[in-house]
Amino acid sequence: MMNFTYNSLPSRVIFGAGSREQLAGEIERLGCSRALILSTSGHESLATKLARQIGKLAVAVFPGAAMHTPVPVSEQAAEVARSVNADCTVALGGGSTIGLGKAIALRTDLAQFAIPTTYSASEMTPILGETEGRKKTTKRTPKVLPEVVLYDPELTLSLPVHLSVTSGINALAHAVEASYAKDRNPIISLMAEESIRAFARSLPAIVINAENESARSDALYGAWLAGSCLGAVGMSLSLAGGASAATAGAADVPPIPSQDTTLPQITLNEEEISDVSLGTFYVFDKETAGTPRLGQQIARGCRCGGGCGGCRGCRGCGRGCRCGGCGGGCGGGCGCCWYWGVCAAC
Repeated sequence: MMNFTYNSLPSRVIFGAGSREQLAGEIERLGCSRALILSTSGHESLATKLARQIGKLAVAVFPGAAMHTPVPVSEQAAEVARSVNADCTVALGGGSTIGLGKAIALRTDLAQFAIPTTYSASEMTPILGETEGRKKTTKRTPKVLPEVVLYDPELTLSLPVHLSVTSGINALAHAVEASYAKDRNPIISLMAEESIRAFARSLPAIVINAENESARSDALYGAWLAGSCLGAVGMSLSLAGGASAATAGAADVPPIPSQDTTLPQITLNEEEISDVSLGTFYVFDKETAGTPRLGQQIARGCRCGGGCGGCRGCRGCGRGCRCGGCGGGCGGGCGCCWYWGVCAAC
């Protein structure tokens, strides 16, 4: 007999190529008319273009979003929002920009619209992490959950491959953690497994062809699911996500690559800390023709389709590892080091 509790977070999601063009209608639907557009300095031109697109609904552009959402930047942006009498914000970018939108909402209670350009999945969570000095603090409150999220795969086509992979693994970590969270439930478990499948299909395809529109859509779909999982349950051990984020904040380094380092170790030790085996994750790729195989290798970035049975270093799949660390010498046929450059299990 199952016993569980499921709470659905009140976000409106619009998904599809060109969905950014629906922003004006969504702003008006919420009764807003003065949007502050947020971005990093690198996305300022894109944010300015978006402001022109929605015309009089945009009152200003703030291109000052920064990594780890520093408190001084949050306070400055909130003051800008007050000074232009904004009644909502539009975060166009990755986790840094979406985090800034959340920080403004925490201080002003303004409505939020999020348009992700990476796979960070922050847009689907009621979680905000801010840094002050070298200390990073995390808050969980419905006040910071964006009201509307517009997922437009076209905006991710220019995301560099290395950032696509690290950003995708960041979201993948959320799905992994949700799968063994103490407050997990059947709906979240299904979403987590689907997210992992989506990334297993899409990330290797993006590495091969960064302009693969289907893979880009699949990865963004996986990010939506992963963020929904994290938003609905606790962070479990918080090791793959929480610990790396805290460490990155203290060290002032990007949080996503640091998470890529912790995720394989957490999943390899998972059997010691949970009664849910990562062996239940399904891994799909073109070699398995859609047939589910069991194994832990997705946690290591392996795409051999499960043929190795989840062994360390992909020994046994018959193709070896291109770093040579596991003695394969096939030149990378199994793809277990398609991102790291060395086998993640060696």
